[in-house]
Amino acid sequence: MNKKEATHRWPTRWFARAHKEKVGKTLARKSAITSAFVTGQSQHTPVNFAAMASEGYGRNPIVYRCVRMICEAAASVPWTGYEGTQEASAHSGLALIERPNGQETRQAFLEKLITSLLLSGDAFVERVEPVPSMHKFFVLRSDHVSVETDAAGWPTALCVRRAGKKKMLMLDDGGSLGEALHLRLIDPLSDVHGQSPLQAAISALDVHNAAALWNKSLLDNAARPSGALIYAPSDNSSLTPEQFEALKGELDASFSGSRNAGRPLLLEGGLDWKAMGLTPSDMDFIETKNNASREIALAFGVPPMLLGIPGDNTFANYQEAQRAFYRLTVLPLLRRIVASFTHWLAPANGIHFRYDIDTDQIEGLASERDSLWKRLEEASFLTEAEKREAVGYSPVPTGVEQPNA
Repeated sequence: MNKKEATHRWPTRWFARAHKEKVGKTLARKSAITSAFVTGQSQHTPVNFAAMASEGYGRNPIVYRCVRMICEAAASVPWTGYEGTQEASAHSGLALIERPNGQETRQAFLEKLITSLLLSGDAFVERVEPVPSMHKFFVLRSDHVSVETDAAGWPTALCVRRAGKKKMLMLDDGGSLGEALHLRLIDPLSDVHGQSPLQAAISALDVHNAAALWNKSLLDNAARPSGALIYAPSDNSSLTPEQFEALKGELDASFSGSRNAGRPLLLEGGLDWKAMGLTPSDMDFIETKNNASREIALAFGVPPMLLGIPGDNTFANYQEAQRAFYRLTVLPLLRRIVASFTHWLAPANGIHFRYDIDTDQIEGLASERDSLWKRLEEASFLTEAEKREAVGYSPVPTGVEQPNA
């Protein structure tokens, strides 16, 4: 045997000599060197913005895709403005929201806002007024903001921590234009903060991430489970603690990991290797991840079919799933945001001005819109003005005078 071959052999010659020595306390007769499994309480991802962003959005593909789908779909819907019942396409409030600040468009601004809202349950917007009647809006990081309350416990201001400094921003008091806007999803246990959809699916998130790590660990070990190294010498001697630790160290160094996959064991001195097999339930990683994926998608309101998760046939086709996604998830969230901006900016835009969304520009609802227009076109008992109102337009087109009665 050459020197190179000797370095890859088990240290069996050392082991054969060592087990004959009578030293100190022994572990137990016919000791078995096996993997130790300790059962404890499960560990969950902390419920805070930083953990949700890193463990969910940063590491989990289902969470990332759900958030991106909702953000991109909601931000792409155009905003419109109305003065009472009349469309006000030239109102300064629309120009303000189309260019919220010098660096971002409306789409980029809304994507950042909705991402914060979905991951933390809260979204904070700061209003900066460089010159009178000119406003800029910036989305604040949720983990940099705390809500200040009055003596009764109701929110009155935001405390923003940035670059080692603190800044107080007053919220809308019902009369004057507030320096900040706080949007939040409903949390029944809090008067000042919202609850993220991901919080309801935190167990599914941990299961999905753990399944991915388990699968990766199997691949690192050549997709095989570890076995048991049985020590049963003929003279009934036992291992000393030093021998036990040395043998475990040799196992880890020479026979663990993908680099050592398939390396044969050379056993001497009463050693016997017993391989352990995986049960069918242990090998069912794909179904475990799919179930966790469905729960995450359910929490965010995204049909699993749109994420490519197999086994979900709730909707007859992709088009039906897309319509449900817009009607049940995107539009309600976007209308909440639109209503909040209308209320917040009323002192600047005027109490009769309101923001709205143009659902006619949503490609995913095109077939639904075509069906409505066809029904209205065939409704001979409706006037032209009534048909326009039914589809969300003003009774009389902008710039057209109302005919005398």
